[in-house]
Amino acid sequence: MPVISAPHAFNESRLYVDLRSIFGRSLYLKCEGFNFAGSIKLKAAVEMVETAERHGVLTRDSILVESSSGNLGVALSMIAASKGYRFLCVTDSRCNLSARLLMEALGSEVHIIADVDPNGGFLGARIDYVRALCASDDRYVWLSQYTNPGNWRAHYRRTGPEIARQFPRLDVLFIGAGTTGTLMGCARYFREWHRPVRIVAVDSAGSVTFGGKPSRRMIPGLGMSIRPPLLDESYVDEVIQVEEADTIRACHRLARRGFLFGGSTGTVVSGAMDWLRRHRTPGLTAVAIAPDLGERYLDTIYQSAWLQDLYGDRILDSEEEVTADSR
Repeated sequence: MPVISAPHAFNESRLYVDLRSIFGRSLYLKCEGFNFAGSIKLKAAVEMVETAERHGVLTRDSILVESSSGNLGVALSMIAASKGYRFLCVTDSRCNLSARLLMEALGSEVHIIADVDPNGGFLGARIDYVRALCASDDRYVWLSQYTNPGNWRAHYRRTGPEIARQFPRLDVLFIGAGTTGTLMGCARYFREWHRPVRIVAVDSAGSVTFGGKPSRRMIPGLGMSIRPPLLDESYVDEVIQVEEADTIRACHRLARRGFLFGGSTGTVVSGAMDWLRRHRTPGLTAVAIAPDLGERYLDTIYQSAWLQDLYGDRILDSEEEVTADSR
C-alpha cells in the first residue's frame, strides 16, 4: 500500500503570487493549497501522526479522532486512508459541505456537533465530545492539534525554511491565527534567523485568541472561541483583526482576477493590505501565507444566497478596495 509520509507528501510550495496588480501594493502570497490534501494542514497532520507512530501511541487497532473545522480533517482522512487507520472527524455546522464529503469519500467518519458550549462555543463543544469518546474507548487516539507541539514544529521545520529560501531579504510575514500552529512555527524559525522579520498575526474579528470579545464567526479556518494553548505572544510583533465582511470582499476581489482562495486567505490578505497601506514603506519585502484554495467555499463565501442570508444584500456593493489604493 502506498503511504503518505513526509518525503512524498510535500513538494515544497514554490508558487508565490504577487498581488500588486490587484491591490496596488506588493505582497507575495505563498500558495499552500497545491498538495494532495489541498491545504497547509497536511504538514501538521503528517508531523503529528508520524510522531505518534514513533512514540508507539498508534497501533493497528487505533482510531484517530480529531476536532477540525475542515482542512485538518481532510488531511488526516488522507493520511489515515494511506496508512490503514480509521479516522473520526468531529466538526460543527460551519464546516463546508465539500470538506465533509471529501472526508467521507476517503473513508472517514464525520460527526457534526450542533450544540454550542456556553463558554467555549462550537470548539468547546467539539472538544468535550472528543474527550468523552476517548474516555469511553481506549482505541481512540486524539492528536489534539490545539496542544500538540507537532502542529507548530511542522512549520518550524518546513514552512519557515521554505519562505526563507525564496525570500532571503524578507521584512514582514503575515500569518493567519487559528490553532496558531503555523504562526508559532514560522515565528520561532524567523526569531532565530540571520535578520529581523516582523511577524504580524491576522485574526478574525470575534475571535478570543488575542483577548478580543467573542462574537459570531461563520467562516471556518481562522479564529478561536478558546485561547489557543500553543500561542506564545512574545513571538508576535503585531496583531490585526479583520471583519468577515472584509474577508468576503477580499476573496471576491481575488476571484475576479482569476485567483480562487479560501476564507482564511481572504482574511490574511485583507489584514496585510491594511497594514501595508498604513505603513507605506518603500522596498519592503512582504509575504503572506494562503492556507488553501477556494473550491471548498463555493457553497459559502462564493454563494450569493449564503452571503445574503448572513450578511445582507449589499455585502459586495461597497468595494472599498478592501485595503490599499494604488497611489
